[in-house]
Amino acid sequence: MSSIAQKKGFGATLWDYLTTVDHKKIAILYLITGGFFFIVGGIEAMLIRIQLAQPDNDFVSAGMFNQIITMHGTTMIFLAAMPLLLGFMNAVMPLQIGARDVAFPFLNSLGFWLFFFGGVFLNLSWFMGGAPDAGWTSYASLSLASPGHGIDFYALGLFISGFGTLIGGINFLVTIINMRAPGMTYMRMPLFTWTTFVASALILFAFPPLTVGIVFMIVDRMFGGNFFDHTMGGNTIIWEHLFWIFGHPEVYILILPAFGIFSEIFPTFARKRLFGYSAMVFATVLIGFLGFMVWAHHMFTVGMGPTANAIFAVATMAIAVPTGVKIFNWLLTMWGGSIVFTTPMLYAVGFIPSFVAGGVTGVMQAAAPLDYQLHDSYFIVAHFHYVIVGGVVLGLLAGLHFYWPLMFNTMLNEKLGKITFWLFFIGFHLTFFIQHFLGLLGMPRRVFTYVADQGWDSYNMISSIGAIFMAAGVIVLVVNIIMTIVKNEKVGRDPWGDGRTLEWALPQPVPFYNFKQTPLVRGLDTFWIEKQEGNKEGMTYAEPVGDIHMPNNSFVPVVISFGLFVASFGALYNGEKSWAVPVIILGLGITFASMIFRSLKDDHGYHVHKEDLLDDKGGKH
Repeated sequence: MSSIAQKKGFGATLWDYLTTVDHKKIAILYLITGGFFFIVGGIEAMLIRIQLAQPDNDFVSAGMFNQIITMHGTTMIFLAAMPLLLGFMNAVMPLQIGARDVAFPFLNSLGFWLFFFGGVFLNLSWFMGGAPDAGWTSYASLSLASPGHGIDFYALGLFISGFGTLIGGINFLVTIINMRAPGMTYMRMPLFTWTTFVASALILFAFPPLTVGIVFMIVDRMFGGNFFDHTMGGNTIIWEHLFWIFGHPEVYILILPAFGIFSEIFPTFARKRLFGYSAMVFATVLIGFLGFMVWAHHMFTVGMGPTANAIFAVATMAIAVPTGVKIFNWLLTMWGGSIVFTTPMLYAVGFIPSFVAGGVTGVMQAAAPLDYQLHDSYFIVAHFHYVIVGGVVLGLLAGLHFYWPLMFNTMLNEKLGKITFWLFFIGFHLTFFIQHFLGLLGMPRRVFTYVADQGWDSYNMISSIGAIFMAAGVIVLVVNIIMTIVKNEKVGRDPWGDGRTLEWALPQPVPFYNFKQTPLVRGLDTFWIEKQEGNKEGMTYAEPVGDIHMPNNSFVPVVISFGLFVASFGALYNGEKSWAVPVIILGLGITFASMIFRSLKDDHGYHVHKEDLLDDKGGKH
């Protein structure tokens, strides 16, 4: 943001964010929205744990419980974890590769607004006759039988949001392939950029199968198609295949950027370079590749036969190898370093044993006969929460503390940060470690209550107490954020004192054009190299100062997304209400009209002139 942009009233700032195509502001939008949905998903989790804290509880009804667990899973995966990671990718990746923005700034904005309206639409289900209730995986036999409109909200909401994510993934791929600064070869890219690259490739290949499955479900539910109805010649299992061909790579779409964040944090606070860089890159690519070969390990109990089960079991065990390579490289990065235990480093160190525990239980479940016993028990719940919370959420919290000064030029309070860490970390292990034993004792997942004296009572109580600790940690984090914003103490560039990559070399606050001159990258950890050679600016330039071409802001992405939002309400009530079809036509009309407007409008952007750049005032905004 330029110095001019900060002195505007609330209305002007709001309009600025509604129309922005600047990757740094879009990152903030993703963080705010993803953070909001994270809290919503957390509240749903608390309701689950209150209901299960004691046997024969009637805190919520069985039907409501099914809605809550479905929305908890769907919200956390699609509306919290994904957008928060996309926020960090937006904030950091273009700066790391020396780009002025992403390849398609307009599409970047469109991707966010599609996610936003999809997420809002999905959550409106609570107020419009009931939320989806077939589990976050929405298996076809359950979702076709589900009365009411909950599943329609699920299908339409994820359809819109999924397009947003797909657009984001394509955008990041093109940006990384085409917009790296001179000298930034692939093997000089920071690891966060690498993990963004591989995760974006996974998005490109994983989201289409989900979209196909959702379209089939919409057709089945709204128009009486019979893709999944086995009594009419359909096949229920096809939904599972389509869902997991997306759903397993999705786990890696989430965890890889978290790995990338940790790979930036370990070298910074161990005060030495990342151990085994090329092995880390190779492991990242291999995880992306193998991630598509393991989906049916979610389906060992559907009767695919011993051959298919064996192939998927072996592939699942194999994917543990590149992950193990990463773990050892992180440990060796710390080995012999002068470690500083800042808040991000605490998360990074706490992540290793937590994630390894999730990985080990994953390899256990790769054995089909054991999985047959554990399937749909609380052992599975414990396993994937160790992966998602112990990996992704700890990565998000680490990234929030680590990159906050880059995004806002202020620093989150370290003391409160550490309180958040300990509350969350202890609460997480209390909540989910014990669930492994609940699973081994035979407690099935997705049950809304249970009979006393089966040996589950005290374990469930401990688990619910852990959830309270996690909630307290999040509350402290929110307080920390509010206090930091109110105090607004500026920290300047390279606040951690040992930034190694280009994003830390930029002046603070980062100008809206990012780089006055395109930097020349002279090796891995380019900022560190420049600092070692005594270069005060932290960058060598590949070009003289010249005019910079920038894109104009646009309100069109909001309108395009809003059109689909409107059309979804028509689709929801198709065949019930007389106004349904006109509303579908109206919504699609809004979307297509704004797309045509965008195509015909001659928008060449604007130039920031050389003279303004030399004045260092930030130029026109």
